[in-house]
Amino acid sequence: MIRPKGWRSLAAAAVLMVLAAVPTAARAADKVQVVATQSLLADLVRQIGKERVEVRHVASPRFNVHYIQPRPSDVRALRKADLYVNAGLDLEAWSDPLVEAAGRPEFFRGAARSVDVSTQVKLLKVPQTGPSRAEGDIHLYGNPHYTLDPRNARPMCEVILAKLKEIDPEGASVYDANHQAFLAKLDAKLAEWQVLCAHCSGKEVLSYHDDFEYMADYLDLKAERFLEPKPGVPPTPRHLQELEEYARSGAVKAIVMPTYFPKGIAESFGRRIGVPVVTVAQNVGEVAENEDYFAFFDRNLQVLAEALK
Repeated sequence: MIRPKGWRSLAAAAVLMVLAAVPTAARAADKVQVVATQSLLADLVRQIGKERVEVRHVASPRFNVHYIQPRPSDVRALRKADLYVNAGLDLEAWSDPLVEAAGRPEFFRGAARSVDVSTQVKLLKVPQTGPSRAEGDIHLYGNPHYTLDPRNARPMCEVILAKLKEIDPEGASVYDANHQAFLAKLDAKLAEWQVLCAHCSGKEVLSYHDDFEYMADYLDLKAERFLEPKPGVPPTPRHLQELEEYARSGAVKAIVMPTYFPKGIAESFGRRIGVPVVTVAQNVGEVAENEDYFAFFDRNLQVLAEALK
């Protein structure tokens, strides 16, 4: 084919004109690219960012977040990301190696593009003395399962909002409006959940692992005894016998545990002491009926309310 002289310049100019005609917000590349460590955090980013963000998460909600193994695709995603939203503390032991593998120092702890949503949360069980491995899997900074208290959505979202506005100032008014809408729905849901779970106050449950502290605090439940003799140590016959003797008083009303721990021991023990076993999801999407943040708490609080009638 014979092309006229200067056709390359004309073609290039035409491409530039087409690109210039495309609104900036319509280009996928102009969305804020976010990688979150967990699906619950990813959903909070979507609640505030909506159409201005593109979000993916690393940890499958079907598995214990302590022991996730990031994939090569996670490394590639992080290399292209604008923000890295994480739980901070020492819950996600795999997070720092993931950031190092991606070669993005701005995502290191405390760096400009790392969004640690724990920074404004009031933590429970903060160690007052130096940790000892003799006590099991002790967390250095306090109990890191703070996402199980819906009241903590407010400080977590404030951190996310501030960072989105910082790196995308043109979207500040959109983020503010989305944030206010989220808080309005949160306040309405908190009032609804308070009515749903009012009868739970003061009741006692046994927790499989020490990951129920924040939800117990929110519901005013007593949850001071665990099927694990120490955090991360599987239940032993001797320890279960001691718990059974304690449970004979009738104070214990249920056993609570994550969905991903083996249920055999808990269910067998629950039959022995005559109480139900309640599985509490830890992340959005972990079970079919908790597809977003509000559905996540709707499901968890409904099953607890029913078990503790």
